[in-house]
Amino acid sequence: QVQLVESGGGSVQTGGSLRLACAASGGTFSNYAMGWFRQAPGKERELVADISRSGISTNYAGSVEGRFTISRDNAKNTVYLQMNRLKPEDTAVYYCAARGKFSLTYSNWGQGTQVTVSS
Repeated sequence: QVQLVESGGGSVQTGGSLRLACAASGGTFSNYAMGWFRQAPGKERELVADISRSGISTNYAGSVEGRFTISRDNAKNTVYLQMNRLKPEDTAVYYCAARGKFSLTYSNWGQGTQVTVSS
């Protein structure tokens, strides 16, 4: 089972940028599709972006399309989320998650990293 550790969260003002990273260990990273999720207080967890095992295919939530970019470096066992033009509504705990090659669900999760955007 792969273990995931996020980093890079913090506090920024509206319009700022942050880059999240999620380091994986304990498994063959390239066997996992990866996703970034977020959960704001009082709201359900939502998928922000995901990326295929090879990194060729990506998908984004409509609310972040054009502002966020997901990428991965399989040599470094790391997935990234570049977040630009941040808005207060992006404030949430961000989680990375891994989905196995033959799985339809994300089964491995990181501990989360807080992102706070102030107006």
